[in-house]
Amino acid sequence: MSNIHPTAIIAEGAVIGADVEIGPYSCVGPNVSLADRVILKSHVVVEGKTTVGEGTQIFPFASIGQQPQDLKYAGEDSRLEIGSENIIREYVTMNTGTEGGGMLTKIGDRCLIMGAAHIAHDCRIGDNVILAQGALLGGHVEIDDFAILGGGSAVHQFVRIGAHAMIGGMAAVDNDVIPYASVSGDRAALSGLNIIGMKRRKFNRDEIHSLRAAFKALFGNEGTLQERIDQVEAEYGEAQAVADIIGFMREDSSRSFIQPGSDD
Repeated sequence: MSNIHPTAIIAEGAVIGADVEIGPYSCVGPNVSLADRVILKSHVVVEGKTTVGEGTQIFPFASIGQQPQDLKYAGEDSRLEIGSENIIREYVTMNTGTEGGGMLTKIGDRCLIMGAAHIAHDCRIGDNVILAQGALLGGHVEIDDFAILGGGSAVHQFVRIGAHAMIGGMAAVDNDVIPYASVSGDRAALSGLNIIGMKRRKFNRDEIHSLRAAFKALFGNEGTLQERIDQVEAEYGEAQAVADIIGFMREDSSRSFIQPGSDD
């Protein structure tokens, strides 16, 4: 049986799973679906056409599923999908999608979204992603599995961030970040590979060695970027992590790639 506080407001039409907890003064809209074992702490608002997966916890004063902050939005029946076993902390905001982005904002499983982070319309977030305190995502941002965004970082709309990438605190990210990269700076620049993250996730020595060599070749000074991509694929493409980077860089994108910073 679910445990719903008497001060909570559950609109007619909302779907509430088994063993759901809804705390004091929380509000759940008529098009919301909460799967089994979801926990809404006090003062949580979940609106819009929103689904929340099993075991996800949402903390006080989070605002989930409100309409997009986009002047082009005209009331379309867009959605927000949140996966399972996520932790969504205080004052987080997440918006539904828009017609220009497939009508969907989507969050994967086992993500940690820390306090006051913002996920805008049409974002696509993978599994095991961490957004630290105050991280901000513009519309249409894509973040792949295991990426980490530091506190106060801000990501420009339409930017892609590859799997296992690490974004430093307060970084302004205005172009795509390749998988496994580490970027930092008030205007984010590549500072190397996320070696610490790879070691934590049990990447072996050979995989890390291949990535180091591929990274050095990709961002060297000889030839065009396309020529360097072709060269790295030919020399190191059998390593899965390198193949992930090559695949990411060959995808269509409206943004260029973040490059290493200068030595000044």
